[in-house]
Amino acid sequence: MNLNKYLDINPEVAEALAAGKPVVALESTIISHGMPYPQNVETALAVEQIIRDNGAVPATIAIIGGRLKAGLTAEEIEYFGKKGQAIHKASRRDLAVLCARGEDGATTVTTTMIIAHMAGIKIFATGGIGGVHRGAETTMDISADLEELGQTPVMVVCAGAKSILDLGLTLEYLETKGVPVIGFGTEELPAFYTRQSGFKADYRIDTPEELAAAFKAGHEMGLKSGMLVTNPIPEEFAMPKTVIDAAIDQAICECNEKGIHGKQTTPFLLARVAELTGGDSLASNIRLVYNNAKVAAQTAVEYCKL
Repeated sequence: MNLNKYLDINPEVAEALAAGKPVVALESTIISHGMPYPQNVETALAVEQIIRDNGAVPATIAIIGGRLKAGLTAEEIEYFGKKGQAIHKASRRDLAVLCARGEDGATTVTTTMIIAHMAGIKIFATGGIGGVHRGAETTMDISADLEELGQTPVMVVCAGAKSILDLGLTLEYLETKGVPVIGFGTEELPAFYTRQSGFKADYRIDTPEELAAAFKAGHEMGLKSGMLVTNPIPEEFAMPKTVIDAAIDQAICECNEKGIHGKQTTPFLLARVAELTGGDSLASNIRLVYNNAKVAAQTAVEYCKL
């Protein structure tokens, strides 16, 4: 299988991978769909810098002109930020068509995992993963992120599943797919904007060294599934659970009334929650991504020592 036909690995990233140095993948949907310009570009560049400050090389992943990119230049990040929501939000089903047509695509958790794995990058930092949407027992609206975690051996460091989801069903689905859900420094699954969800993680791990060792063990056994590391938002940036829950409930009602579904659901809900919380949720979102980038970089450094 000649993946190089479609894949461009940034020279700095390729050099680090060849030398066995730590690399951390980052998604691009957070740039195009996660927040407005220029805040999106500033955040993306700040996250890359946090990864560098913690000893790893950042590889922001995207599709540009039909090429799968593992590692973007500052100019490419700027281009993505300015184009924003005009860029396709690309999941697994979209890759082949976008590449064949020579179009751009913003990578979700799913496609970032796929391209990272193609490039040989083992650890990926993001905000939150998708999951089972509320009411999925009738709509079947289940994020492709969960399927990908079940079949692609990449560690995903996040702040839990987005709290707009049905967290109980999301955990059940991950269990079925054989994906370990790790609480980093916590026994409770964090819920993106808040540190509490009322659900337990499968295991608590307290250090990047132990995270790296657990992931390495799974890799050496030939397990094909990924590992989900849920890293709670720092206390000082967390939002009160009652405030965020009320905003989410209202946003979901509006979403249903407007008939919004599929891949439009999450961007609508996150934007509406940001409006309802006076922008507090967006500030929290940025801080939790910074925190995840730090943990991912530290874990990548430890992984390379094994």
